[in-house]
Amino acid sequence: MSKQEEAGLILKLYELRREPTMRVARDWYFREFNPESIADFQNAMFGEHSPHLRMVVTYWDMAAALVNNGAIDLQLFSDSNGEHLGVFSKIEPILKEIRASFSPQFARNLEKLVDATPDGRAMTAANRERMKSIRARMANAQSKAAQP
Repeated sequence: MSKQEEAGLILKLYELRREPTMRVARDWYFREFNPESIADFQNAMFGEHSPHLRMVVTYWDMAAALVNNGAIDLQLFSDSNGEHLGVFSKIEPILKEIRASFSPQFARNLEKLVDATPDGRAMTAANRERMKSIRARMANAQSKAAQP
């Protein structure tokens, strides 16, 4: 596949991310979905945000499959995307339990892509810690704003 065709696929993936329902799903995933246990994941999976959770993870798993199977070059994909690392960082600590509870194939392509990315696991761990810090700062600011 030519670089122009690969670029076309990346642009198509970007267009799909801009779809209104996907924007809502991504917003929920990154702002509100912060699983610390398999129970947290199950609550989301069987709750009102189940479609959001499934949409975000399966979208990035599909995008990862395009890279893993050679439709898009890893470097080109990495240079133009990073959100998949954030998606993976939220599920990585409980991935073993998710697979045992739901499907052994859950997020396999995404995991394979992260592992193929230089320092991929380190980047997901750093992302996870950065997000925890941001959430803590936001909670602190909200707490201060609520005080008389």
